[in-house]
Amino acid sequence: MSVVTLAVDAMGGDHGLSVTVPAVAKMLSRHAHLNIILVGQAEPLAEAVQKAGLSGHVRLEIQPATEVVAMDDPVAVALRQKKDSSMRVAINMVKEGRAQAAVSAGNTGALMAVSRFVLKTLPGVDRPAICTAIPTATGHCHMLDLGANVDSEPEHLMQFALMGQALVRAVDGVSQPSVALLNIGEEDIKGNEQIKEAAALLKAAPDMNYVGFVEGNGIFAGEADVVVCDGFVGNVSLKTMEGVAKMIGNMIREEIGHSWLRKLSGLLALPVLSGLKKRMDPDRYNGASLVGLRGIVVKSHGGTSEQGFLSALEVAEVEARRNVPALISDALAPAATAGQDH
Repeated sequence: MSVVTLAVDAMGGDHGLSVTVPAVAKMLSRHAHLNIILVGQAEPLAEAVQKAGLSGHVRLEIQPATEVVAMDDPVAVALRQKKDSSMRVAINMVKEGRAQAAVSAGNTGALMAVSRFVLKTLPGVDRPAICTAIPTATGHCHMLDLGANVDSEPEHLMQFALMGQALVRAVDGVSQPSVALLNIGEEDIKGNEQIKEAAALLKAAPDMNYVGFVEGNGIFAGEADVVVCDGFVGNVSLKTMEGVAKMIGNMIREEIGHSWLRKLSGLLALPVLSGLKKRMDPDRYNGASLVGLRGIVVKSHGGTSEQGFLSALEVAEVEARRNVPALISDALAPAATAGQDH
């Protein structure tokens, strides 16, 4: 197996070094072919590395960075003022070829802006998109865009579909993934003009297993491998999913705690509840891909746990090993050629 190198923004996210470095330690123990470059402020990073027992590790490199992009930093600050941030330095390493992928739990807007500025988009891509796996009754699907673009034209949705299809082929090994457009109904007459025009483009695409419209509930029924939408709708959908999952978990705990009898019932149901929690655990699905760039960047949820950040690292490793940008570029090649002809 060929060597894969990941550049990790060790300082990003709500918990920073207390999450990123232990996750890196586990990742290195799992994958003998993996090298990791930890990027961060020298002194606190060195302390965290020593605490994790990684000092002198032959497959770990430390890259100092003097600045950190805060979770509430405006995009302009991250892009123009903090040019030596751990986030920016990690992404630079992908551009320079020192790493095949960068992983950060930092500010989403800043990460997208810096990634797009440093790496640029692939030929045929007007706008990068955020894509992640969503748990379903049949396993999971991949959904995009989840917030990178709040206004998208039909042509952009077509690009998202092609990128999502290429990603699923690479990551899940599905040769002809089913692709659907998120809509307010399944009938052809439903939806706005943007969606209807996008549907016409997807129907006409030669190498596209387009299955039509899917409603919100169809996402969880596993009606498609790839669900396409604009970033406004996608981000609202994702945050709604997260909120409902959290509410249900809290409600179950409250109901079990109401009486000793319910606590006993909860104890008896523990194997079922544990299995349900495992299937829906957001840590398992942490790691959103910034697709459409000339390099791999994976965004971890800012408040994730060590296990969640480990999942994001796993996403980056798979995408790097299978060279997802090259596969997306191949999928978009006809569109890029058509654009040059015009």
